[in-house]
Amino acid sequence: MNKVVKLQYHDEVAIITVDYPPVNALSAAVRGGILECMNLAIAHPELKAVVLTCAGRTFIAGADITEFGKPPQPPSWDELLAVIEESPKPIVAAIHGNALGGGLELALACHFRVATKDAKLGLPEVKLGLLPGGGGTQRLPRAVGAEVAVKMIVGGDPITAAEALNTGLIEDIVESPATGGEAFARRVLAEQLPLRMLRYDDTKLAAAKADRSIFTRAVTLMTRRARGAEAPFAAADAIGAAIDLPFEEGLKKELAGFRKLVESDQSKARRYAFFAERAANKIAGIPDGTMPRQIARVAIVGAGTMGGGIAMSFANAGVPVTLIETTEAQLKRGLSLIHETWNASAARGSIPADAPATRMALINGAVGVDNAKNADLIIEAVFETMAVKREVFRQLDRYAKPGALLASNTSYLNIDEIARVTKRPQDVLGMHFFSPANIMKLCEIVRGSRTAPEALLTAISISRKIAKVPVVVGVCHGFVGNRMYDQSGKQADKLLFEGALPQQVDAALTKFGMPMGPFVMSDMAGLDIGWLSRKDRGSKSEIADALCEAGRFGQKTGRGWYKYEAGSRTAIPDPDVEKMIEQTLTRLGRKRRVVSEDEIIERVMYPMINEGARILEEGVASRPGDIDVIMVYGFGWPVYRGGPMYYADQIGLDRVLAKMKELHATLGDDFKPAGLLEQLVAEGKKFSDFKRPA
Repeated sequence: MNKVVKLQYHDEVAIITVDYPPVNALSAAVRGGILECMNLAIAHPELKAVVLTCAGRTFIAGADITEFGKPPQPPSWDELLAVIEESPKPIVAAIHGNALGGGLELALACHFRVATKDAKLGLPEVKLGLLPGGGGTQRLPRAVGAEVAVKMIVGGDPITAAEALNTGLIEDIVESPATGGEAFARRVLAEQLPLRMLRYDDTKLAAAKADRSIFTRAVTLMTRRARGAEAPFAAADAIGAAIDLPFEEGLKKELAGFRKLVESDQSKARRYAFFAERAANKIAGIPDGTMPRQIARVAIVGAGTMGGGIAMSFANAGVPVTLIETTEAQLKRGLSLIHETWNASAARGSIPADAPATRMALINGAVGVDNAKNADLIIEAVFETMAVKREVFRQLDRYAKPGALLASNTSYLNIDEIARVTKRPQDVLGMHFFSPANIMKLCEIVRGSRTAPEALLTAISISRKIAKVPVVVGVCHGFVGNRMYDQSGKQADKLLFEGALPQQVDAALTKFGMPMGPFVMSDMAGLDIGWLSRKDRGSKSEIADALCEAGRFGQKTGRGWYKYEAGSRTAIPDPDVEKMIEQTLTRLGRKRRVVSEDEIIERVMYPMINEGARILEEGVASRPGDIDVIMVYGFGWPVYRGGPMYYADQIGLDRVLAKMKELHATLGDDFKPAGLLEQLVAEGKKFSDFKRPA
């Protein structure tokens, strides 16, 4: 009927197909095409059923986010859904790929739904700081019950076709969407199945109406990590309206909640982060037609915490891994820890019960670097010292097959210096995973001065395959993430010399929205990593070094900045640490003073923003958005604040610059403003205005 939607007649069954690549988003053209086709099919006297399906790799994967904030274009969402839901002829949604957001809401207005076995169905709007605004909070609870609806809407994670079938969200699993949908439509006609209109069916809500604790328990579970975020709680309120109010009244509450959120600062920040992540895929300097190399087998050198976590990431994605150590004892310890971690996940129900055995079968342990000879990608994950890493790469250069990608997981060190010990610098780059590597999504891809374009694309491609978010960065000490975080960590450390305690600093930053403060994070990562790096560089941090010299390496030793009870990861303030800080201040002739939350935020965050400006100046990062993606996925920066560069734009670069100048005058060069920061303020611009010269 138009360029993106077509209508076909298969005798008594109409097939409506959306073809709007890449994800069949619900643009005005798509909505209009579906509505026109639906009206024609419903009015046609010889047609008795309608199947709604999509071409390409997916069903409708959501609303057209580019239309947010713009004047609405016809047809209206309500008009489209009303025509579908009130149709006297059965309408079947035939789903493949992803039915997300508005796509699932459209399917919920249909009388029946079928899906292919690999389909995913969800309402992930909370991840954009929104709630479903097309009836999802009212129809989904009626389709699957309040408990599952809370999981899908407040949690925002999709479910599989098998789960959808089990909950009643779909009626059948089919081999292909078009033929399977048509076959189901003919079954509806043959068996004269009654049309199910969810707006009139409260059957699945009966349990929550009788016992509201079913709903409240589910909300408590799904919001336990939503500190500071508005959307999950607003979404929960809208689901509650489905339980408490008639359908039309519930729709009004949902719409009011959606309109409030879509104009909120949090949703704007989340939408910015959404587009920034996609923009990070645009890599400069890659010739057209460049293709990634094929990666069939991976080798990891080093079976410690990082190496084991990286191996788990590949095995989770079904990629065979050879995990290499220097001794049998170290290898056995590493493999045992991996197995224990997966077993614990299976016990919690996070992964299937048979997953530990299946995934362990993909990891082959070996002693000696020569066992990497058949790998297409080799990732070094040994101690963070240049001498050790250079020696590993000398060996890799000797044993790795031609064309193998050689990657270092270094957190700080110069990739070009590592590459120079090989005869194949074009195959060397950094793949900097973040701890714990099997959980954290970020992978900084460090492009060396001689890294080949296809090697870079290969690292990006394999990172995506193992569900990581890759961001390409340049060579410098600490790259982007750690270089910026080091600025905040340095200032957090210096606040201890002025009277703040670790727990005060951490509390201020978690209140700001960080998942944890710098001192808890240091304990989790291991204080010895930074200690070894400082010694390698000839630098020091008096209090932190003293902790390490006392064997306090963090969670793994039960003591660090905090103390930890056996088997627990709960950080407990330690009087011994406070005593050590007091003794240091006394020795230095300083007195403790009261440090406010606002001072902590400014002292920790503004130097980080300033360092981001330097990183852009130097070309280590291509875009402010790349920096923000790194900080969101690598360090848990609250996504509802967008990232440090976006946050700086919101509070005003003039404010940041004024405070940096003030602190520079009193505290020295740690706070010397970056040239780019001064330039942007002088020109009345923001980081969002920054464009790298071609």
